[in-house]
Formats: sequence, structure tokens, C-alpha cells
Amino acid sequence: QVQLVESGGGVVPPGGSLTLSCVTSGFIFVRYGMGWLRQAPGKDLEWVASINGVGFTTKYATFARDRFTISRDNAENSVYLQMNNLDPEDTATYYCAKYPTGYGFGSSTYDVRGQGTQVTVSS
Repeated sequence: QVQLVESGGGVVPPGGSLTLSCVTSGFIFVRYGMGWLRQAPGKDLEWVASINGVGFTTKYATFARDRFTISRDNAENSVYLQMNNLDPEDTATYYCAKYPTGYGFGSSTYDVRGQGTQVTVSS
């Protein structure tokens, strides 16, 4: 059974940083692209960033470029999202997502996602 479990969310002031983690199980992690998605209240699910199976290729949504960094540890079956210079507009539930191939991106092409972790940016 494929499982994705996110952690690391919380409340941070504007300009602060957070690192989200996603521990996975139930599949051969290195074979699949992974990503992060987010959904703010009243808004559609939004793609944030992706990384390919071996970790050499990354891609970011425009709003995430230069502030967020996606990485993975294939020995630990985990994927991470380092977020810096957070803004209240970044407030959302963040989801870890698995893609059905070695690389994928977008908010509608994943095949499994986790339950999410809440990030609130507020003073």
C-alpha cells in the first residue's frame, strides 16, 4: 500500500522559513518523480515543485522559484520542501504527491498524494 505522510507545517511570521518532510512507503521510491502541491482555502489545488526520481532535475512554479527548494533522500524514501521568505499568500495545506513515472509535474497528473500539512504565515 502506497503511503505518503507529510510533516513540518506550522505557524510562521512573514519572512520566516519552514521545511516540510514527506516520508513514503509501499513503492520503489527512486523510480518515481515526486512533488509538492498546495491548496489555500477557497482556491484550487496548485502545483508547487517537482523532482525526478534520481533527484537531478527539479522544476518550480513561478511563485516558488528562488524561495522554495525541493529535494529528496532516496535512502530514506523521503522528499522535502525548504521554504524561505514566506508570505501570507503561502498559507495553505501542503501535500506531498507521487507521479506515475520517473518525472512529473502539475496538479492533476499525480497518482497518489498524502493527507497534507498546514502552513500558516501570519504575524
